[in-house]
Amino acid sequence: MLDKIKRDKWKHFLVGVAMGAIFEAFLLWLLPAYLYIGSAIILIIIIVISYGFELTSLIIKKGHYDILDAVAGAVGGVAGMAIVLLIR
Repeated sequence: MLDKIKRDKWKHFLVGVAMGAIFEAFLLWLLPAYLYIGSAIILIIIIVISYGFELTSLIIKKGHYDILDAVAGAVGGVAGMAIVLLIR
């Protein structure tokens, strides 16, 4: 099943993992007492960034618009956030 996922989606997923891990680590350093609220804010930021890149490609007609790329980035962001929270 995993080999049926296109290479492009894996790139978006891996970028999302990095984005989620970096944002979550920064948040834990900046606001360690507000874990749940901060994580929700980071999740919203990741979704906005992931969809924002797709929306930009639709508006400026460069690249291709695919909502599943944004979904893959958001899922990767959640995975990156979880990795940081598990190793903290």
